[in-house]
Amino acid sequence: MSGLYFEEFEVGRVFQHPLRRTVTEMDNMLFSNMTLNPQPLHIDRHFCETETEFGQPLMNSLFTLGLMIGISVSDTTIGTTIANLGMSEVKFPHPLFQGDTVHVSTEVMSKRKSKSRPDAGIVEFLHQTFNQDDVLVALCHRQAFMRCKPEA
Repeated sequence: MSGLYFEEFEVGRVFQHPLRRTVTEMDNMLFSNMTLNPQPLHIDRHFCETETEFGQPLMNSLFTLGLMIGISVSDTTIGTTIANLGMSEVKFPHPLFQGDTVHVSTEVMSKRKSKSRPDAGIVEFLHQTFNQDDVLVALCHRQAFMRCKPEA
């Protein structure tokens, strides 16, 4: 697995994830429908063009959040995470639109050994998503319960 173990994370390290993704109308429609979210801001172009300040559909923010975390996994936690403990300070400071291309960075904010499990630790990440113009469209602090490196 390419994920890092607890000991391998360094506070202050920033990952510039190489995966990029152009988000589409199909992404927005599928995600909104799969989650039973009928919000016209995501699924009704006419409504967005005539009734909103944006003039076009916004990408579903929970899709954006999931994509942000997903893009980070290959470089950080694939196969070494025990559990996702939580997210805080989730923000969407600028709209993400269909056709935008996102890229993500992750900074290791803190880490500590688990008080209850000697084979694990908690790592706090700051994930940030930017559009093709390097405008910040999403951020999230996430706490992950990570495996310690197995003893040889």
